[in-house]
Amino acid sequence: MLVSAKEMLTKAKAGKYAVGQFNINNLEWTKSILLTAEELKSPVILGVSEGAGKYMCGYKTVVGMVNGMLEELGITVPVALHLDHGSYEGAKACIEAGFSSIMFDGSHYPIEENVAKTKELVAICNEKGMSIEAEVGSIGGEEDGVVGAGECADPEECKMIADLGVTMLAAGIGNIHGKYPENWAGLSFETLDAVQKLTGDMPLVLHGGTGIPEDMIKKAISLGVSKINVNTECQLSFADATRKYIEAGKDQEGKGFDPRKLLAPGADAIKATVKEKMELFGSVGKA
Repeated sequence: MLVSAKEMLTKAKAGKYAVGQFNINNLEWTKSILLTAEELKSPVILGVSEGAGKYMCGYKTVVGMVNGMLEELGITVPVALHLDHGSYEGAKACIEAGFSSIMFDGSHYPIEENVAKTKELVAICNEKGMSIEAEVGSIGGEEDGVVGAGECADPEECKMIADLGVTMLAAGIGNIHGKYPENWAGLSFETLDAVQKLTGDMPLVLHGGTGIPEDMIKKAISLGVSKINVNTECQLSFADATRKYIEAGKDQEGKGFDPRKLLAPGADAIKATVKEKMELFGSVGKA
């Protein structure tokens, strides 16, 4: 059964560890992440971008697939199904489809409009027992058509959004989606510390978890980050493992590829990536 992310993130904040959000794009990815979470007894958040939701045939299809896997695989750890970087319309669609958590990314709106739309969605989510993530200060880079310049959030604006009663808050601190460039300046811990002081017990979210050095990850967790998003690293590991399988010429003696065997190396690579991240975030055994 899908759950809100509220309880798992409240525990993570108090315990000084972070829950991993791993974005899903198909059945194989979802199965790999769920099996790894169960093996490590770690809570987990399955992220779905609007583009991925469309690719997987719509939000109701995604909900049906995940719910089916939870039952068929005997998953006992807490699992939240979360809309990632959702629009106002996308957030409402996922609420209706049966997601247990949403993110409304209003960072590109003037703060007053971000506040108004977030406030409305908080009320709906509270009524339905769902968790909701908001964002202040856009995340750099591009992910599934969502582009951000990577500016640092205004801590006072973060407090305005936090005070609306959101479950978790994504504050831009110089992090970006995708690969980090060689001249990346690093995370602004000064900004993160200021946001933490103004938002108190609010779990904070770090997007763009791929490529951030381990010491920065650990410091971010010590300053209140309780949820870390990982997408690009899973994409890269999946693609690399699948490519190597094809290049090895394992074509089943000229009979063509069995898609189950073709995708198996990529699925195994995702398991390894997710395990590595859960261990780094400190969520192993916290289910």
